Amino acid sequence: MPERPEEPAATPQKPAPLDRTAVPETISTYLRLRGLEPSARSYRKRRRRTADDENIPFAPGRDPRGVGDVLADLTREAGWDPQLAREDVVRAWDQVAGEDTAKHTRPVAFSDGTLTIQADSTAWAKQLQLMRAQILSEIVRRYPEAGVNAVRFIGPDVPSWKWGPRTIPGRGPRDTYG
Repeated sequence: MPERPEEPAATPQKPAPLDRTAVPETISTYLRLRGLEPSARSYRKRRRRTADDENIPFAPGRDPRGVGDVLADLTREAGWDPQLAREDVVRAWDQVAGEDTAKHTRPVAFSDGTLTIQADSTAWAKQLQLMRAQILSEIVRRYPEAGVNAVRFIGPDVPSWKWGPRTIPGRGPRDTYG
């Protein structure tokens, strides 16, 4: 049997470098800015990324993002999350406390982890004091980053009989409102 001449082994070929004459200028510029086309200058000049690299077009992380994502990052970086969570508690008070309770109450202040709720009458304030644990647990469950540690209930905003030119000593009229 006649011997066949041996065929040379197939050698893997390297991909040809991009030919600038064959690639339109816009595509060439795009590839160069994306860093996909190695050039002699890129090998010679290696530099570390700096804060100014955020302004380089087509750099990693430069893809468009949703407005919600950008605002969430902004509030987190600025440290606004606790304040916004407290505002959410006030805004959603009718859902936290229930519709009937929210008709007769409103959040009026937040200080040192204590949320102050003002009621229409002292009867409502007393009833809410009995429900304090339920309301506080609901706030903490829904808005943990708000930092609410306690809830304080006060009665209606009434004029004080203890101050002024015509005050007399003593206990005064007590609760005549509500």
